[in-house]
Amino acid sequence: MKKMYKLVVLFLVITLVSCSNDAIIESESLQFPENPLTADEINNRISKSIKTTGDFDWNKEDAHFLWSALTHGQYVLTVGYGNEGQSFSEERDPELIQKKNSLMTTIMSIEGVEKEKFRSTEDAILTVFDAEVTKLETIIALKKSEFVRYLEPNGYNLYADGSEQKSSSGCDKSADYINPTHYSTISPNNAQVSWHFDEHNIQQAWNLSTGSGITIGLIDTGVSKYQSLLTSSGINDGYSSGRFVQKYGTFIDSNWWWSNNYDGPDDKCGHGTAMGSTMAAPRNNDAMPVGVAYNANLVAYRATEDVLLNDYHERKGVSKALTQLGNRSDVKIISMSIGYVWSIGNIKDAVKYAYAKGKLIFAAGGTSTSFTNGFGVIFPATMSETVAVTGVNDGSNYERCETCHSGSKIDFTIIMEGDNNTSKAPPVLNFYNGQRRYTGGSSAATATTAGIAALVWSRYPSWSRTQVLNRLKQSADLYPYKSSSFGYGNIDALQAVQ
Repeated sequence: MKKMYKLVVLFLVITLVSCSNDAIIESESLQFPENPLTADEINNRISKSIKTTGDFDWNKEDAHFLWSALTHGQYVLTVGYGNEGQSFSEERDPELIQKKNSLMTTIMSIEGVEKEKFRSTEDAILTVFDAEVTKLETIIALKKSEFVRYLEPNGYNLYADGSEQKSSSGCDKSADYINPTHYSTISPNNAQVSWHFDEHNIQQAWNLSTGSGITIGLIDTGVSKYQSLLTSSGINDGYSSGRFVQKYGTFIDSNWWWSNNYDGPDDKCGHGTAMGSTMAAPRNNDAMPVGVAYNANLVAYRATEDVLLNDYHERKGVSKALTQLGNRSDVKIISMSIGYVWSIGNIKDAVKYAYAKGKLIFAAGGTSTSFTNGFGVIFPATMSETVAVTGVNDGSNYERCETCHSGSKIDFTIIMEGDNNTSKAPPVLNFYNGQRRYTGGSSAATATTAGIAALVWSRYPSWSRTQVLNRLKQSADLYPYKSSSFGYGNIDALQAVQ
């Protein structure tokens, strides 16, 4: 009888506390406007923050602002949970599980959703989950919880007003006429070396290293199945041998964020194919462009639709690719010529996971599009765990290439275009077999740097990430100084491998 009495009292206390919290949340919700902000109002505040501080942080915004963004972003809320800085957990931690379940229970309770109808997705490694949230009161309650690291309306982007539902930034599958002065030929059979390789002594570095034994992870739009020199049967061609290419897909092409229908590993954009070519195209028998590390292995992920991470599925795809590559002991280097104008929580968590696994992660500083023009270095190149790269022209003074971003977060530069000649860019393999195209910007600069890093690591296979990175710094033009816009400057590949 006494035990029963204590249980009843405990139940009453919990009920009273719950009712009290409900009353507080309801009271707080009345302090906000009844209607959500418009997409223009949200965009204006985001843009102001980015231009003032260089980034935008959802955690610094109030509940009404987050809820407004949810209404324009499929109501998908990404919740980072656990202690501050606890981005991932490889073991089943009962305390973390309890925190996650508590937050999910809070959401279901306030949203009035039964567990069987609760739309959510979880990550096996990262301490993050996504859930459908429609009510302002839910956001208020979650912001009060000590279990929450961050809340982000991950379906929201700066085109949420509907002006551009799908972007195609960086995509190009068209072949180009390549000016013969923009490459030189080498054996076997007139394989083509981009003019910008000579600017960094890459061809000379091949006398000491060709990338053999190193595996590079490429997170991009995938690699084309129509480009035979980047397939399993064609990547070992000419002087390239004993290596592999693997292709995976983590991008979901669906209008529903909770869908699990992966869209396959093959490039449909062209950008990833160009980056794969820049890094690892074979020194071939077909009179086609050669990659920087032409004997390195390539693991390519189709994680995005294009270079802008403005879609929930792209953000999720990149996060998954990072954790999967992080778990591969053979992958030393990860190259990401993709990004966005503000930080994305689940990608940030995944970058930290891959970094904790010893990966050397290169990220593009930004190439201007109609969307990113006017912004500085973009995410994830802004993270301390990544190495940020941008492009410059071949003039005597450091000047960024026409569309390249620069800033204090940049670590290295690669020559990408001619001085006063923007049509002069690196030639690479095109989307379709037997074709070539030009590519450039900070994207190709990043892929080039990843290839040079593979040359160094292949030359010194016992080195750590820090040793490889330090060698890249020591080989750069401006070292030991660091420019406020161009980092350590242009890398000398020959010096780096000597």
